[in-house]
Amino acid sequence: MARKASLTQGKGGALALAAALALLAACSQTPSAQHPPEPGDQAVAKVNGQVIWASDVKREAVAEGQIGPGDPLDPSSDLFRQVLDEVIDTKVLASEALARHLDKDPAAQRRLAAARDRALEDVMVDSVVSKAVNQQAVGALYQEFLKNRTPSEVIHLHQIVFANVADAEAAKKQLGAGASSAFEAMAMEKSIDNETRFKGGDLGEMTTDTLPQPLAEAIKDVKPGQLAGPVKVDAGWALLRVDDRHPEPPPSLDQVRPQLIRFITYDQIKDLVLTLRSHAKIQNLLPPPPEVPGAPTEPASAPTPRTNAVIP
Repeated sequence: MARKASLTQGKGGALALAAALALLAACSQTPSAQHPPEPGDQAVAKVNGQVIWASDVKREAVAEGQIGPGDPLDPSSDLFRQVLDEVIDTKVLASEALARHLDKDPAAQRRLAAARDRALEDVMVDSVVSKAVNQQAVGALYQEFLKNRTPSEVIHLHQIVFANVADAEAAKKQLGAGASSAFEAMAMEKSIDNETRFKGGDLGEMTTDTLPQPLAEAIKDVKPGQLAGPVKVDAGWALLRVDDRHPEPPPSLDQVRPQLIRFITYDQIKDLVLTLRSHAKIQNLLPPPPEVPGAPTEPASAPTPRTNAVIP
């Protein structure tokens, strides 16, 4: 039987291993001791008399990255049934491991202890992050983002690309202000840039902070309807016309919410770990690394966020 890769890979592997540990412990419980772990939870299967709950299946789906922590998982869906089969597989394997007393092996004890530590780590992190990640905190960070944001511009350009600067300068004099359709006609007739030539030189809308530096400088103070250049580009020399420019609207709160949550989460975990490490008695028994002459000093790595926190 091919086992799912998420049991041994990355964060999903740690969570899946913690889930397997919980299932292993559940195998020693009597059926009468099992109650819905969450209000309204649904029993979806039994293995040797032990109940598998809908919340167990959803937790496994989150650990595998099949769904997000706050996403619903319909018990009637194909995905739910697929993950349920995987939970059943884990359950029967854990039960057989107990029957064979494999949990008494010293190596297995160490693995179970490590899984327990990782599970408790997640519980600790979630307990801290769930209090910090809320609508008020996200909203305050969004306002700070807006305050410190450097606004860009949305700009609409047309171009005609010539083989040499002399031809570009001559075309600029011929077009004058460039406000008429003569620019598009000349682009279709003379531009050597095949990607834009048959669109009348239309480059479409873009933001000024994504423009190559030469183009950004050339159109810096150019008003809509005016020409800019010639400016050197990869294909030759471009004569530009600014059609429109306006401030780029800031992203909405919903658009940046995931990034804001990650920032708050990272900040909370970093502070928590640094505080706990400062109060813990930690002895590093490894010898110091050998000194390499001229090697740069490596900065201390910040703790890596490990959480499934969402806005409550």
